[in-house]
Parts: sequence; C-alpha cells; structure tokens
Amino acid sequence: MAVTRTFSIIKPDATRRNLTGGVTKMLEDAGLRIVASRRIRMSEDQAKSFYEVHKDRPFYGELVDFMTSGPVVVQVLEGEDAVKRNRDIMGATNPAEAEEGTIRKTYAESIEANSVHGSDSDENAAKEISFFFTEDEIVG
Repeated sequence: MAVTRTFSIIKPDATRRNLTGGVTKMLEDAGLRIVASRRIRMSEDQAKSFYEVHKDRPFYGELVDFMTSGPVVVQVLEGEDAVKRNRDIMGATNPAEAEEGTIRKTYAESIEANSVHGSDSDENAAKEISFFFTEDEIVG
C-alpha cells in the first residue's frame, strides 16, 4: 500500500468544545501523520468556494454558516491509503450510524455538527489540500 495524503478539517463544533487534541489523537492512533496543520477562522468567501460542489443543495447556506461560526483546524494527513484510513476513523456522516470508536460516534453532536470533514478521493484530497496549503507548508 502506498503512502498518500488526504485533507481533514476539525469543525467548529469540535473546536468549540476543545476536542482538537482528542480528534488529533484518534487520527494519529489510526496511523495518520499530521504533516501540516493550521487553526483558522474560515471566511464566508472561503467556505462558499470550498463547498461550491454543494451550492445547489438545500443545506449549502447552513453549511457555510456553520463552517464560519467558529475556528476550524485544517490539516494534511499522511499515511498508507490515507483517504480510506481517514474516512474509516471518521465514521459515517450521520453519527447515529457511525461505528463505535470512530470520531463521529465519539464526538459528533448531530449529522450537521459532525466534528470532522475528510476528503472522499485522492483527487479531491489534492484539490482540498491546495486550497489551504502550499507545498512549502507541508513538512512531512
């Protein structure tokens, strides 16, 4: 299996509850290395652009509002089959359906406030990583 990279966001519901360390530990315990990380407050323009793929969906406005409601931690994760590994440790989008021991089962408040975002493919990971980080900022 090849070492690859993926993108992760620790969302406002988790940063508000001071869960950044707990989420980070779960990511690292799952075999992912954090090779870039930054705590930011996403602007409305950033959130609209980042989630543009969802612009025609009914939840788009609420998603943008939520992602700009507080600080987030954007991260580049590295590991074997990083996208799949991250998605496995995140758990199902709906925390009620997430498996025990996953981030969302452990920390999510609801399907909307589900504590983390993760890339769904290697292609999207590359796009999402470059949205927030330059290659010089990734120090594996």
